[in-house]
Amino acid sequence: MILANYHTHTYRCGHANGEDRAYIENAIRHGMQVLGFSDHCPFVFPDGYESPIRMSLRQVDDYFTSLTKLRDEYKKDITIYIGFETEYLPELMEAQDRLLADYPVDYHILGQHYLEREPYGEYVGIITDDEKLLEAYVDHLIEGLETGRFVYAAHPDLMGFRGAAYQTQYARLCKWLAEHDVPVEINLHGVAEQRHYTDPCFLQIAANEGCRAIIGCDAHTPSLLDDRSAVSDCETMSARAGLPLVNFLPHLKPRHA
Repeated sequence: MILANYHTHTYRCGHANGEDRAYIENAIRHGMQVLGFSDHCPFVFPDGYESPIRMSLRQVDDYFTSLTKLRDEYKKDITIYIGFETEYLPELMEAQDRLLADYPVDYHILGQHYLEREPYGEYVGIITDDEKLLEAYVDHLIEGLETGRFVYAAHPDLMGFRGAAYQTQYARLCKWLAEHDVPVEINLHGVAEQRHYTDPCFLQIAANEGCRAIIGCDAHTPSLLDDRSAVSDCETMSARAGLPLVNFLPHLKPRHA
């Protein structure tokens, strides 16, 4: 059982399924005390481009309206936070901040799927032996996290790598995370689907650098919030690496705590 999940998507991103209420009710059934929604945040592209993998600008209002109502409805059963998963793309951050300025955003998590803006950048969630690409990916994560705008990095080992640089580069990332007490996400979605992330080798590096970890469901369907088998697998991976788990992010605890 996990007590909190801060990595939850909605149908608005175009590649997730299920109604907002279903996510909340599944989280309650699983015994969660906190559910954080962090759907893929839109960018305001200067050329009017609309991304097919994140909510549209027009959906932001509905996102907050729906989740605010549900947060009030279920306030006796669970604490709900409303946030976003977003990339760190410096040239687009100011416009994104203006877009969200009047909304009560609780938090952001960093989900770095690209190193350049869409549609020009290539997806980084690949297996590669390009050392320069891995180095650039880690540089981007650290630079984004250093802004202080993100509570943690989603699937930090999203870029799979085969070669000696894996140890060097991911140790550099994990050292930064440990020094700033930012937990490493064990990505339940990736574990459940046997993707290349979260990798046990990455968790061992994180443990060696003194990190702590948090399980992020990365729920694109409500069922991932009560997948007890996948949760158990994540807990086992953490224990084998000697990596302590945290239940809550410090400033996003249950509101009644």
